[in-house]
Amino acid sequence: MKELFDHTSFNICKLTTTAYSTSFSRGIKLLRKDIQPKIYAIYGFVRLADEVVDSFHGYDQRALFDRLLEDYRHALEYKISVNPVLNAFQQIVHKYQLYDLVDRFMESMKMDLDLTNYTSEVQYKKYIHGSAEVVGLMCLTVFVNNDQIKYTELKPYAIKLGSAFQKVNFLRDIQDDMQRLGRIYFPNVDWNNFTEENKREILMEIKDEFDEAYTGIRKLPESCKLGVFVAFNYYLGLWRKLCRKSSCQILKKRTRINNATKFCILQKSYLKYQLGMI
Repeated sequence: MKELFDHTSFNICKLTTTAYSTSFSRGIKLLRKDIQPKIYAIYGFVRLADEVVDSFHGYDQRALFDRLLEDYRHALEYKISVNPVLNAFQQIVHKYQLYDLVDRFMESMKMDLDLTNYTSEVQYKKYIHGSAEVVGLMCLTVFVNNDQIKYTELKPYAIKLGSAFQKVNFLRDIQDDMQRLGRIYFPNVDWNNFTEENKREILMEIKDEFDEAYTGIRKLPESCKLGVFVAFNYYLGLWRKLCRKSSCQILKKRTRINNATKFCILQKSYLKYQLGMI
């Protein structure tokens, strides 16, 4: 039965999210029940594309990416796919008219196959927009249930939140990106001489985006506010930990938040939410 396959497809997206990101999966669990499968489907697709360009070394990544893109378009046209992640995701794309946002996301993913050093400010901003900001906009469309007035109001904040998350990821993963993938994302930085001033400027830029994004989180519907707030605080915790590290330490070791700290962040976020502090 198609209904059973659809149900299984969304469950596989949930499994994918849980396997790859404890932070996001915990945040998604705090969304209203009917919203959760939709966000799992978005994350599942995003993770699938990201894995192709970041992790499948030793394989023809360009051929795999082209095949994924072809399979995605085929799923859109026929409204079904034997790939469970695509089968779930195409339903969300159709329901919320995400076509243009997905195209922009895939453009940025393809950039990772062609570029290794984002020295151009234009390329850097384009990549962040497609790889992170539009993902936030996909989720926002689901959160406001296609309400265009609410979407327009909250769009600038969702963009800032997606950008802040991505830049934290860049700084957290800088060692792996440089050594394993040979990529450099921040323009105008000499990574052979990464100074405390460089670190401070990047972190302050991210903090400004977090501050602006927080204004938008407070305006979100109650159906999704707590989940987004928890994810926000996880990344803010990472930002604070990066602030405490020296520029040399950031280059040497990936920054992580342990499970005990994540649990404390979850508790504090929930308490603030219950007390109406957001």
